[in-house]
This record gives sequence, structure tokens and C-alpha cells, in this order.
Amino acid sequence: MSEPEFHRDRREHGGAPQRLDDDKLAEIAEDERVDAGLDDYNPDEVPPATDPLPPDAEAPLPDVRQGTEYREEQAELRREEEAGELWEPSPDNPFPPTRYDDSAQ
Repeated sequence: MSEPEFHRDRREHGGAPQRLDDDKLAEIAEDERVDAGLDDYNPDEVPPATDPLPPDAEAPLPDVRQGTEYREEQAELRREEEAGELWEPSPDNPFPPTRYDDSAQ
């Protein structure tokens, strides 16, 4: 746990300090909440989760959005949307667009 009290400057009077450190007060309050059993732990004292993966764990998959295939498909979708080839299904036209026109190319 952190240090539970303020260090007083001997040049100040014996009363409360004129300028309280808000961060220090918040830290003391959090420590008191842990000591009183209101909180399980002080979130400021939790180490970061930076442990390496275990040797038997699989490596994370690459981000597919960085590949050229993804960018080409995004460009194709934008082209179809701008050409009016994509639309939302409605009661009058509930079926998605066909690709028969693209097959001749």
C-alpha cells in the first residue's frame, strides 16, 4: 500500500496544510476503502497485464483489414454503392441484387 499520510513541512503551522494534494488524498481514500473492505484492491496498484503468451498458446491472428484483398473489396463495395447497385431490401423488392450482369465480364 502507499504511504498513509502527508509529510508536513516544519515551516508550516501545526494545523491543516493550506494546499492539499488532490491526487494524494484520492490515493489515501482508495487505500482506506481497501482497508475497510469496501473494495477488493486499489486499481492504481495493479500491475499491467503485459505477461508474454505461454509457449503453447497460439499467436494472435493478423488483422485482415490491413491486407490488399480487404482494401480491394472495400473499393468494390464503394463502387457498387455509388453506381446504385446496392440497396436495402424493402417489401416491394425483398431480394438482394443478382450478379448475373457481372458474370459476362
